[in-house]
Amino acid sequence: MGDEAQGTGLPASTEAVWGVRARPPKGPRPGLSLQRIVDAGVLVASSEGIEAVSMSRVAKQLGSAPMALYRYVRAKDELLALMTDAAYGPPPELDPEEGWRPNLSTWAWAHMAALRRHPWVLRIRAGGLPTLPNQVGWMEQALSSLTGTRLPEAQKLSVMILLNGFVRTAGQLAAEMDSASQAAGSTEHEAMADYGRTLGKLAGPDRFPALNAVLSAGVLEQQDSPDNEFVFGLERILDGIEVLIREL
Repeated sequence: MGDEAQGTGLPASTEAVWGVRARPPKGPRPGLSLQRIVDAGVLVASSEGIEAVSMSRVAKQLGSAPMALYRYVRAKDELLALMTDAAYGPPPELDPEEGWRPNLSTWAWAHMAALRRHPWVLRIRAGGLPTLPNQVGWMEQALSSLTGTRLPEAQKLSVMILLNGFVRTAGQLAAEMDSASQAAGSTEHEAMADYGRTLGKLAGPDRFPALNAVLSAGVLEQQDSPDNEFVFGLERILDGIEVLIREL
């Protein structure tokens, strides 16, 4: 099972999650499966952090010997990729009648929700282009949202990549802000207000006039929704895509 799948050059576990390869006929004890291994990895990451995930820790979670896991997953990096795919889950259901903009907005919000549920995903280095079923499904949904437009196929892909990058960056920032505020024992609003006061002491108006204009306006003191920046960025991206579509 640890060998690459014949004819694809992909890990056998990738074929297994696509449903084109069964589990090993012998070796692991009955009841152990690729799905159970991935679920156990997700549980460890969610409860203890991604740093705690190892083949031995996941085996312990399953009450199994570490070597038994290697019959299904050949390395930790492979397991992390499978965990990421599981964390995203299936893509959201979209309605073609709604039009491309509402559907891409739904896609982006669902993507952000997945990252908020499993922020450890953002700590995993991408090992290559997506080949696992859930992530490929997310790609398909974003691309199909643009079917009714006159965008060339290459630009549809570019739109998907742009939106995906924005959501991941926003998710990363949100996770870092949440981590920093928790470490400081404060809310995100309190952390931002403290940051503004610190900048006010360090960055004088003669050297940083534009920044001080923001600070003087009390922007960092304002209590607002944690979604405000995400809404602003998403809507501006969609505005730009709308201009592009309209000009074709």
